[in-house]
Amino acid sequence: MDLQLGAKRALVTGGSRGIGKAIARALMREGADVALLARDADRLAAARRELASESGRTVLAVRADTTDDAQVAAAFEEAARALGGGIDVLVCAAAEPGGYAAPPKLAEIEAPYFAREMDTKVMGYLRCARAAAAHMRAQRWGRIVLVSGLAARQTGNAVGSMRNVAVAALGKNLADELGPDGINVTVIHPGLTRTERTAALVDAQARSLGVEAREVERRMADANSIRHLVDAAEVADVVAFLASPRSIAINGESIGVGGGAPRAIHY
Repeated sequence: MDLQLGAKRALVTGGSRGIGKAIARALMREGADVALLARDADRLAAARRELASESGRTVLAVRADTTDDAQVAAAFEEAARALGGGIDVLVCAAAEPGGYAAPPKLAEIEAPYFAREMDTKVMGYLRCARAAAAHMRAQRWGRIVLVSGLAARQTGNAVGSMRNVAVAALGKNLADELGPDGINVTVIHPGLTRTERTAALVDAQARSLGVEAREVERRMADANSIRHLVDAAEVADVVAFLASPRSIAINGESIGVGGGAPRAIHY
């Protein structure tokens, strides 16, 4: 299927690693030009070089902190100019993923931690959507995909659940507001996902449990219905479709991309 992403202009926040980088790679393979936005200048430059070596498409590195209004506004203007005067696709993935550290318990959740988590993943996404929507409204077309997480549908991480539920609520509100302007907004909920950070996590858990690394990976895979540890590239394939003109019929929806959470029904 031709996703009709040729020459589309995309900006991916959190694009220097993990799911964000995998999404940028998938969009470029479909013919899009991409701006990567992240805070770490060195990691950002390395990601740009890596992706540029794989494709003939334009790939830019734009440094910004999405918790800062002025930096977001300046970064989007810079990216829009460099991409030819606009932004067609925004993917927000600039947040620390869950699952890499034990979540804080009730007595450990303090205001600065809560505020930081919500400012990065909820208000940060809103800042980026606001900046992108100005360009998309002018051209009467756009796609916004917000990367949330399955903690929105599970207990065990109070702050993780709250921030991800808030992202889903943000996505639906944006979809209803922006839909009449030709802009579709969707949310994806990854579960445990294989990225470049997974090997170190697996090795650490294997040492802690006194088992082989492959046993840790098997246990990770057993957490979903397909018994397969979903890879970031597989998440990116879903996002590429949602970012394309082909996804016109999907708006305001939150889609699980974690291989299926056992026993849960969402309707």
